[in-house]
Amino acid sequence: MEKYTIYIVDDEAVARDGMALALEKRYRVRAFSTAEAALESLPDDMPELVLLDIGLPGMSGIEALEKIKERIPDTVVIMITAYEDVQTVVSAMKLGAYDYAVKPIQMDALLVSVRNALETVTMRKEIQGLHERFLREHLPCLVGESNAIQNIMDVVSKVARSPDTPILILGETGTGKELIANAIHYRSPNFKGPMISVNCASIPRDLIESELFGYEKGAFSGANSSGKKGLIEKADNGTLFLDEVGDLSMEAQAKLLRFLEQGEYYRVGGTRKRRVRTRIVSATNKNLREMLNKGRFRHDLYYRIAVISIEVPSLNDRRDDILPIAKHFLREFSSKLEKSITGFTEEAERALYNFHYKGNVRELKNIIERSVLFSEGPVIGCEDLCLEGTMTKARAETAPRSLCFPPLSTKGIDFPAIVRNLEKHYFTEALNLTKGNECKAAQLLGLTRDTFRYRRAKLHQAA
Repeated sequence: MEKYTIYIVDDEAVARDGMALALEKRYRVRAFSTAEAALESLPDDMPELVLLDIGLPGMSGIEALEKIKERIPDTVVIMITAYEDVQTVVSAMKLGAYDYAVKPIQMDALLVSVRNALETVTMRKEIQGLHERFLREHLPCLVGESNAIQNIMDVVSKVARSPDTPILILGETGTGKELIANAIHYRSPNFKGPMISVNCASIPRDLIESELFGYEKGAFSGANSSGKKGLIEKADNGTLFLDEVGDLSMEAQAKLLRFLEQGEYYRVGGTRKRRVRTRIVSATNKNLREMLNKGRFRHDLYYRIAVISIEVPSLNDRRDDILPIAKHFLREFSSKLEKSITGFTEEAERALYNFHYKGNVRELKNIIERSVLFSEGPVIGCEDLCLEGTMTKARAETAPRSLCFPPLSTKGIDFPAIVRNLEKHYFTEALNLTKGNECKAAQLLGLTRDTFRYRRAKLHQAA
């Protein structure tokens, strides 16, 4: 079990020594007679808990509490007072004190308070551990070994510490901008709040303002009779991710700027000023600087959303990441499709490395998913990838992206397996598109519901 460090800060030697004697059997204890001496030790020796006398000479216990919470906010502080001064105790609790004890100290009661406080510390560390494990397991976009992706990871770790600094992510389509936004959210103090994502390009320009800021009842024809919360309001105490922010109208840009500058906004048709606290993370694949020069994007908004700017290079510009990402997706889809595919042949790895990815990580993901779907062997070969091995950049740009099939040769092919995999693919796609509705899925495939169910049942029997 971890041995926690406790600071005792009390100018009365008898009280200080008595508390130290009672605690040092279970904990690592350091005793100080002044707040100044204790604060001086903080950078080199961080305590999990501080027993802090309110009536200290020099810097008072209340002042020391403020400084401790500024430097190490997670440290638990129990205040010690010579008399039960309600006002002082309330002030301490408001500043973040965990509990208080009144002199003369009842050691049994103090030990219980200390134990409960350290259980809180233990629980917080366990939650932090779970949080970090979640981050490791649920952020595939950050898989990579290139210097570029490592630099992005460093930036993400630093900027995430702030709960409200606006961030702009730049990069081509398919580079993983939204997943980087998720990485920022889940590493920030906002991770307990909602992560709301919206693609500004997918919402009609005349509706984007009401989607972002909401509207009051009767604000316009067809408005909900009870009004509607906007996405900014829904993201309160969390993160709002504005994908394709370059598609915002000039009117919506002006309102977003007001919110970023003042933290306040009005619903469409509303007169009541509203305030929320949320971080705005924006992203675009457009050249915003060019849009600034053409007057299609506000200069003042650009400098507000781009307090921190993260540029994600294309997959073709960070080739060291191609194989690690491909192997990650291989494990993911092998598990999802219940296959035992262990890796790639050397030829397949070379083909993946040399291929020109017009759709970046998204295209690589699709290639691996398709390969796992059609592969019947223990490893993925070039014929499964359908990349034609040493495909050049020019040929890659004109190559069809539809489903492809292994070439027929004198060795023959497993035609029934190919047909089964083809059916599995389209049956799965149809069910995904219709959210599991078999009637609608059958219609998408041009089948009757009975035929759809019959073929699906046969596929399950053959699996």
